[in-house]
Amino acid sequence: MLEEPLSISVIMPVFNGTGFLSDSLPPLIDMQRCSEVLEVIVIDDGSTDGSDIMAREAGARVLYSGGRLGPGGARNQAAEVAEGNVLWFVDADVVVHPDAARALLKGFEHPGVVAVFGSYDSNPPAQNFFSRYKNLVHHYYHHRANEEAQTFWSGCGAILREAFLSTGGFNVERYKYPSIEDIELGHRLINDGGRIRLLRDVQCTHLKIWRFVNLIHTEIFRRAIPWSRLIMSAGDGIPNDLNVGMSEQIRAILAGILLLSLLGWFFGYLSFSLLLVPVLLVLLGNWEIALFFNRRGGLFFALRAVLFHQVYYLYSASAFAWVVLERTIGRLFRLEPLS
Repeated sequence: MLEEPLSISVIMPVFNGTGFLSDSLPPLIDMQRCSEVLEVIVIDDGSTDGSDIMAREAGARVLYSGGRLGPGGARNQAAEVAEGNVLWFVDADVVVHPDAARALLKGFEHPGVVAVFGSYDSNPPAQNFFSRYKNLVHHYYHHRANEEAQTFWSGCGAILREAFLSTGGFNVERYKYPSIEDIELGHRLINDGGRIRLLRDVQCTHLKIWRFVNLIHTEIFRRAIPWSRLIMSAGDGIPNDLNVGMSEQIRAILAGILLLSLLGWFFGYLSFSLLLVPVLLVLLGNWEIALFFNRRGGLFFALRAVLFHQVYYLYSASAFAWVVLERTIGRLFRLEPLS
């Protein structure tokens, strides 16, 4: 624990974010006015839409990255000059709840805690299927995960400035595009002896609109494959938490069995009655999340969401299998492993 009182510097990287800042900045500026946070830093990463002007007029301290560094590099720059001893990273398309700063500080009362993070709430404003699905899945997993976290999330997460700087910040050499740089940073913080807490009462609303193409591309190439490479390179095995825990691995296997069974039934190798067995197993294995989807979006949404969730399991498992294969080939031919 720090001896001096905790003071929060909010750090928000932005690139052409005028469509979000009018919603995401006001609650943070209100917190600054009532002294819940020390400052709100918006670091402009090469915007061409006047994001810097909008942020300055809203009352934020505006910095410039000097080019397109990406959110990780922008956050690193802002952290160097932040005045608070707690760095609260908030994405430009995230609207924090009014009590978030107070709830966030309570997380640092636990001994040895160097970082905390929250979750999206269950009320995304975008009402198309993929936006609702993605945001609700994030909320569901974060609210079922262990409070003693094995990862970090920079969408709405805070780190003691001293710990952040001592670990070198976000690894922008390894992750040149927005990816899992926050997860990798969390690994380093824990390896250095720090603790990370998941705070379920620190919530925020996600404004991002997800479509099928950008969702699949992000999930596979910016999340699943890099995360699988990080897990393999760390050598600690798959963490039993969040959406990679043991129960999730079993559900991914069930999704694979269901796919093979459907193919077997389609080509006439499996009877319909036998097909019902994997279908029932998948329904049973996904019963809790199905009920959650039903509560939040009704029966029709729940049916579609559970079905697409099987697609999620399939591409996530395929990504992990691909990384295992690429590392096996790399060892055989003594190639440098990819990060």
